Amino acid sequence: MLPTIAILGRPNVGKSTLFNRLAGRKIAIVDNTPGVTRDRKEAETRIAGRPVRLLDTAGLEEAAPETIQGRMRASSEAAVRESDLVLFVVDARAGLTPADRAFGAWLRRQTVPVILVANKTEGRLGGYAAMEAYELGLGDPVAVSAEHGDGLGELHDAVREHLPEEAEPADDAERPLRLAIIGRPNAGKSTLLNALLGEERMITGPEPGLTRDSVAVEWTDPTGGKVRLVDTAGLRKRARIEQALEKMSTAASIAALKECEVAILVVDALLGMDEQDLRLARLAEREGRGVVLAFNKWDAVEDRAATRRRLDDVLTASLAQLRGLPVVPLSAQTGRGVETLMPAVRAAYALWNRRVPTGELNRWFEAMLTRHPPPLADGRRIKLRYATMPKARPPTIAVFGTRAEQLPEDYRRYLVNGFRETFAVPGVPIRLNLRGTSNPYAEAEG
Repeated sequence: MLPTIAILGRPNVGKSTLFNRLAGRKIAIVDNTPGVTRDRKEAETRIAGRPVRLLDTAGLEEAAPETIQGRMRASSEAAVRESDLVLFVVDARAGLTPADRAFGAWLRRQTVPVILVANKTEGRLGGYAAMEAYELGLGDPVAVSAEHGDGLGELHDAVREHLPEEAEPADDAERPLRLAIIGRPNAGKSTLLNALLGEERMITGPEPGLTRDSVAVEWTDPTGGKVRLVDTAGLRKRARIEQALEKMSTAASIAALKECEVAILVVDALLGMDEQDLRLARLAEREGRGVVLAFNKWDAVEDRAATRRRLDDVLTASLAQLRGLPVVPLSAQTGRGVETLMPAVRAAYALWNRRVPTGELNRWFEAMLTRHPPPLADGRRIKLRYATMPKARPPTIAVFGTRAEQLPEDYRRYLVNGFRETFAVPGVPIRLNLRGTSNPYAEAEG
């Protein structure tokens, strides 16, 4: 029997949009009018590479049992009782409402595990808006934009951690590493997949766009175990995507990226890394994926030292959020250097899973504060108290303190870069969540 996941929340927070996004197709009707969904809808889909049964429920509202709204609520509550996991959705843009708090308190009394999903967090300040959801006492909110597809990778990871153990092998070594090959058209992605498998599995050629859909291959890597390898269609600039078929191919490629654990970004060494390659790397970072850069067609490069310097300059100037990104020069056509790719992928995967004990983390944190104290915010002192690491995949640091949420961007980068260097986690995304205190005595300090 498939694990059941129910999507819950008050009306118009984006439940049906999230349902359609996770289901991979438009099943539920979506509209800005509250209360469009009245009956439960369900779909079988895959989340984090695992089959699940997904339920879209009616909006939770306070209402008398005999009314339509009351019967809708009863149906939603019944869905919770038969579920293995609940995704409780709130609207981060609108902020918490009394209804959110009431239903959050009700969910805390239930026995089913809950993932708090802060929806509508698109834009630069979206992640900050999600911080208010901590008040519900349901753990760390997962910031997503169901409409735009942002944050779905972290939601997949959270779901995997909360599903019943019997739904997945207990031994991590038995579970395949989920790996996606991404890049521009004609960079050599399918040729690289064939080189890794040792067979002509994918059609290849000089014509760009031969691969039109994401193709998954189960494979055993001799150096590291099982791998679920997905070759994707080449991703072009959005302005150049015109045909409906290519739009579907692009959507499938982005979906594969959101579901993977590590992405291999294939770059044509003869052309160098351009803005589209950087966009793909940033997308992988935003989704919290580990990244390895495969610098393909290396055998055809004449001045290798100059080419590598240009690549390093681009990575330093334009991809600071993945500082230390591993680069593997290779030739997918001849196979030269391909043998070094999977060890680099496994190393990136290990760093992506890295957890630092709380004691060790706080010793580092105190040293960082001593070396460079936080600046004032509006003339008032920011007092950072302690840090924890609530999750890995990717490494995530939660910092607590008075006015912590007002910490400026350059100090946030200082903490992230210091963590990366001290604990040797190059090239993987690092999340920094800031939580201020509402203690009135703390507010009076400084």
